[in-house]
Amino acid sequence: MKFSAAIFDMDGLLIDSEPLWQQAGAETLQEFGVTLTDEQYNLTTGLRTPEWIDYWFTHFDINKERAKEAAKTVEQAALDKIKQHGEAMEGVQYIMEFFKTNGFLIGLASSSPMRLIEAVIEKLNIQPYLNAVTSAEHLPHGKPHPQVFLNCAELLQVPPTTCICFEDSFNGMIAAKAARMKCVVIPAPHVHHEGRWNAADRKLSSLLKFNKTILETL
Repeated sequence: MKFSAAIFDMDGLLIDSEPLWQQAGAETLQEFGVTLTDEQYNLTTGLRTPEWIDYWFTHFDINKERAKEAAKTVEQAALDKIKQHGEAMEGVQYIMEFFKTNGFLIGLASSSPMRLIEAVIEKLNIQPYLNAVTSAEHLPHGKPHPQVFLNCAELLQVPPTTCICFEDSFNGMIAAKAARMKCVVIPAPHVHHEGRWNAADRKLSSLLKFNKTILETL
């Protein structure tokens, strides 16, 4: 078989959490007198929280002595919001069943902390499908660096070139391609038209759109 594993990003792909992360980030930055536009926020989607905070603290010249505290505040707020309001994205059950039925190993590789990943896995009830889970939380570099995807492939015991990666963010797409994986990107509707997604192997509007025909033509 050409491919042996499917690896999924989490936030914005499996769970509709990006608006909740955005709220958590916005609330925290407002404490420092800063407000992000949607365009600014979209630039940093997919980064780990400490890197996200560092980026915007640098951009707005905020004292970095409080950066670590701010990152923890964002993560805790996001966790609370996701536990309370997070909902599965369209097609999660379908795509898990699709790959399980077709004999694929399934992995999850996220920039989020492991405690948040575990909460989402439980909320979506997808643990029975997953053969490997990796977090970029403690890695030297997060996405767009490919390490979190490479670690997932290693745990699955498959070559990266036999993996299909599903992503919703630009930084995640770059990470997947850098890992030499095929990348199917499902951007949020408000950025779906942008030309930057052309680097992906396939762009879809929903997990439900993926099928055997697309699999065979990747």
